[in-house]
Amino acid sequence: MDIRDKVVVVTGGASGIGRAMSRAFAGQGAAGVAVADIDGAGAVAVAEEIRGSGQAALAATVNVADEGEVVALVEEVERTFGPVDLFCANAGIIVEGGVEVPDREWERMWAVNVLSHVYAARAVLPRMIERHQGYLLHTASAAGLLTQLGSAPYSVTKHAVVALAEWLSITHAADGIKVSCLCPQGVWTGMTGVPDEAMAQVLSATAGRNGMLAPEDVALAVLEGLADERFLVLPHPDVATFEQRRAGDRERWLRGMRRIQQEIAG
Repeated sequence: MDIRDKVVVVTGGASGIGRAMSRAFAGQGAAGVAVADIDGAGAVAVAEEIRGSGQAALAATVNVADEGEVVALVEEVERTFGPVDLFCANAGIIVEGGVEVPDREWERMWAVNVLSHVYAARAVLPRMIERHQGYLLHTASAAGLLTQLGSAPYSVTKHAVVALAEWLSITHAADGIKVSCLCPQGVWTGMTGVPDEAMAQVLSATAGRNGMLAPEDVALAVLEGLADERFLVLPHPDVATFEQRRAGDRERWLRGMRRIQQEIAG
C-alpha cells in the first residue's frame, strides 16, 4: 500500500506508537490522518502538529471500547476526508497479574484490546468491500505470538487480536481487503516507560530482551510492512524465529520461558 493520498485512521493516536504512526503517515503524504484517542487533548496536539507541517488531520476523542463512538469516528472521517483507506486499530492497555485479576479488569482489557478491533472492522468493512479495496492494520504484540510474562490478560487479549486479524485476512482477501498485524516486542511508550523497578525487570527479561525500540522505529517498520502488504509486521525480526521455535518444539520453548519466569521471580 502506498500511503500517499490515502485516508488513514489511527486509534490510540495521542501517544506512543499511534502518535509515531500518525506522524509517519502524514509525512508520506496521506490525504488525511484522523488521530483518535480517549485522551482528547493529546489527539488535538498531534493533529495540530500534523496540520502545522502542511498536511490534513483531524482529532477525535474516542473511547474505542464503545462501538457507537467508533462508528461515529468513521462517519466523521468520511464526511471530512472521504472513504477510509486504512484503519489502524492501535489502542491498547495492560494490567499486571494472572487469573486472580478481577473480572472487571479482564472485561476492560477484552473491550479495549479485542472488541475495539471488532468494532473497527464492522464500521469500515462494508464500504471497503463495496469499493473492493481497503486496509486494516491491527496492533497486537509479540505477546500475541508468544506470551506475556506477568500479565495473563495482556497475553490472552493479544493472542485474540492476532487470531482476529488472521481470520479477517483469510475471509476477506477475495473482497480486496488487505490486513496486517503489528507485533513488536518492547517499545518505549507510556505503557512501558514507567520507573517501577519490578516492571523494568520484567521488561528487560522479556519484551526488552532484544532491545527496546523507539515508537518512530516501529512506525518505520509499519510503513515498510504496508508497502510490502505483509501480514506480520515485526519491528523485532527475532520474533519470527521465536515463533518458529515455539511451534517446532513447544515443550522446549515452555521450559525456556519457565526459566525466564524463575529469573524474574528471583
